[in-house]
Amino acid sequence: MPKLRIKIKGIDAKVVDSAVQQIVSAILKSGAKLSGPVPLPTKTRRWVVLRSPHVDARSKEAFEMKIHKRLIDILEPTSKTIDALTKLQLPAGVELEIKQQ
Repeated sequence: MPKLRIKIKGIDAKVVDSAVQQIVSAILKSGAKLSGPVPLPTKTRRWVVLRSPHVDARSKEAFEMKIHKRLIDILEPTSKTIDALTKLQLPAGVELEIKQQ
């Protein structure tokens, strides 16, 4: 296997960082080399909602949600590395995307 790329996404930055620490420790225990974690730009999703459906159109409420991302490259993955990644118990609210390159 040439290289694995892991993208971690989540709403809470502290939860994302704790998930990254778990992943990095599992990779290092398996004996693979890694590059990262690299923080990617935070995306902010914003939307505006009318407070009342009929009366006042000028009364609005604004919401926003920030999505934090981290990137980890595993340069020399082994079978132990893949087993360690599949057995991880990550916290709720963290999305993991693994691609082979």
